Amino acid sequence: MVTIKIDQDLQLHLLQIQDSVPLFQLVQANREHFRQWLPWVDSIISPVQYHNIISDWLKQYFDNNGFQLGIRYRHKLIGVIGLHSIDWFNKQTSIGYYLGEGYEGKGIMTKSVRALVNYLFMHLHLHRVEIRCGIHNQKSRAIPKRLGFKEEGLIREGEFLYDHYHDLVVYGLLSHEWHH
Repeated sequence: MVTIKIDQDLQLHLLQIQDSVPLFQLVQANREHFRQWLPWVDSIISPVQYHNIISDWLKQYFDNNGFQLGIRYRHKLIGVIGLHSIDWFNKQTSIGYYLGEGYEGKGIMTKSVRALVNYLFMHLHLHRVEIRCGIHNQKSRAIPKRLGFKEEGLIREGEFLYDHYHDLVVYGLLSHEWHH
């Protein structure tokens, strides 16, 4: 099972069925905040939905196609970070993440992304990691920039958010560029 201990207060752990209620509570408490950038928020209406979602995530993990990790700060689930899938032939993956509003600005997500990227390059021996961010999501975009990712381009109208399309900025990092 994937567990990454970052420091005394912060760790990443593989999400399990028992995380259904805390995950739902996280979405419930941050609905408007998450809705700005995450297209699936309105579809989450009950913690029971997470039973199927987490089962799919565990299948992803057992199929060696990536994983979804809870971000725990002082034992409280405050966010999620994970891989969309792993392209083993090209040794690359894409990271997605979100964090409860009250926990932004403390370096938690930067530490979490740094630890995950380190794991991907050092343990899974991947070659390339990508992060896509909404063009206007400055907080999210600051993270790959801070960690040395290169801005590689723009996916015009690459994601539909409820009632409009928005552009995505693509950031990439190669294993030989990584200085952890």
